[in-house]
Amino acid sequence: MSAKLGEILVRENLLSPQQLREALDYQREHGGRLGFNLVKLGLVSDDMITAVLSRQYGVPSVNLELFDIDESVIRLIPQEVAQKYSVLPLSRVGATLTLAMVDPTNVFAMDDIKFMTGLNIEPVVVSEASVQEAIAKYYAQSREIELAGLHSDVVVEGLRSNGNGNGHGHSGGITNDDLVSLDSLDFNADGADNLEVIEDNEEIDLSSLTRMSEDAPVVRLVNVLLVDALRRGASDIHVEPYEKEMRIRFRIDGVLYDVMHPPLKLRDALISRLKIMSKLDISEKRLPQDGRIKIKVKVDTRARELDFRISTLPTLFGEKVVLRLLDKENLMLDMTKLGFEPESLVKFQRNIQKPYGMVLVTGPTGSGKTNTLYSALQSLNQPETNIMTAEDPVEFNLPGINQVQMKEQIGLNFAAALRAFLRQDPNIVLVGEIRDFETAEIAIKAALTGHMVLSTLHTNDAPSTISRLMNMGIEPFLVATSVNLIQAQRLIRRVCKDCKTENPTPPEAMVEIGFTMEEAKQLKTYKGRGCQTCNGTGYKGRVGLYEVLEVTDEIRELILIGASALELRKKAIEDGMISLRESGLHKIRGGITTIEEVVRETVA
Repeated sequence: MSAKLGEILVRENLLSPQQLREALDYQREHGGRLGFNLVKLGLVSDDMITAVLSRQYGVPSVNLELFDIDESVIRLIPQEVAQKYSVLPLSRVGATLTLAMVDPTNVFAMDDIKFMTGLNIEPVVVSEASVQEAIAKYYAQSREIELAGLHSDVVVEGLRSNGNGNGHGHSGGITNDDLVSLDSLDFNADGADNLEVIEDNEEIDLSSLTRMSEDAPVVRLVNVLLVDALRRGASDIHVEPYEKEMRIRFRIDGVLYDVMHPPLKLRDALISRLKIMSKLDISEKRLPQDGRIKIKVKVDTRARELDFRISTLPTLFGEKVVLRLLDKENLMLDMTKLGFEPESLVKFQRNIQKPYGMVLVTGPTGSGKTNTLYSALQSLNQPETNIMTAEDPVEFNLPGINQVQMKEQIGLNFAAALRAFLRQDPNIVLVGEIRDFETAEIAIKAALTGHMVLSTLHTNDAPSTISRLMNMGIEPFLVATSVNLIQAQRLIRRVCKDCKTENPTPPEAMVEIGFTMEEAKQLKTYKGRGCQTCNGTGYKGRVGLYEVLEVTDEIRELILIGASALELRKKAIEDGMISLRESGLHKIRGGITTIEEVVRETVA
């Protein structure tokens, strides 16, 4: 376009060849479009450029100085998008939006804006200098009006949650009032002002960051959310837009609680702020994105570094954002404190210390598999050992361990990483997850050729993992000879120590979940009354349930003859395997958890 514009101007005697060369040299040195640089150098006027562009593209040209654009029209397109594409919405008539554009041939810009607004686009051509000036003028006005409104009348609903995860009781939310102003959200709390985003050594879109005012209420709201999640021990923050409301929930000890319902008009600003902090493309709202926020925050006089893993997902009424808090201080690397029964722990430790073979940890998302594997690696991490991990994503950095982040878009998946590992002289290999036949096959070959392989699978219990591997296409003799141990696990909530009280349970109910009648009559059960420590839920912290199946010679024979998961389970229990339900009963006997928690996570 640049060369063509220059040629037209020379052909129409509006510019001399010498002036064109001068402008092109200036453009090479300073960047930008040729038309913008010609106006900047004073060689042609704005009106000349727009007239030429209008003839060149066959679309009308307009003078933006003659327009007084309505604020409701400006709001149709976010400022970031307007600046990215050098466009400005002028007017709306029915389902048609008149759009001032520097380059009316930019179909990507028109498609994006059509998708974003749901309107048909009618382009008109303007000069770049005039559109940039108009963007600065109109969006500055729009932001002043919005911030004035936020300071005066923004309210946030603080709902009460009761700990059952459905958001209808008290959870120790930001407030107990049904409606509170943003100012009452303890914006002056220790930590809200001391939150600093740690920049990685990447290119940063400085223009986007500088446009965000430090004092803007939405920035304060995001800071308060991140600090409050840390204070309450939340593992995840869910930001969810719906048609007529917006909901923010925290996952605390595995259960989601409603925290607040910000006004729907904050939706775009709040989500854009989170995307800016995590270096995501704020103009891309049609595709899921993943990123990371690294912050330094001072809470209770202590400086803390925190990582948030962020995931965005386009939903019907906007993007849902989930932030996973990766707090190193919550990472428990001492296996004796995870909740293993003594005999299960002995089996697990014995098998991870073997020179070769495979140890598999199974369970649903959020069942603590990563923590268990990191604990195992920490106990095996010695100067004479080469440990390599392939993870998606790498959640915590472990000194002395070579961790590799998967990048599917460039072909770096678990199978590719595992192949490369085997040329790196490893002793111990951790594969984040066995998802397909190719990964399973390479992992098993590695286990059979002198390497200890640790990995995870998504199965319901330990015996069904054998069937899952064979369903993937792995031969029974390979499974039988390579797998040393399979461990299934779940996480359940602990009864709060500060408000723990005896809670008699009918013996019949206890017999139903697996106790003998004799034991049921004598056993004391406990629950939490609810206090400030546990936010009124009666639970504080979590503990693991573990089902550890050691692959003995008898189990190997059953695998070779194609025994079912049921037959494998029966034999494993005969050999002393503690099932997930039995592990839960141990925790009830110890007064660690409640019957409701064990029933929620296990089957008899």
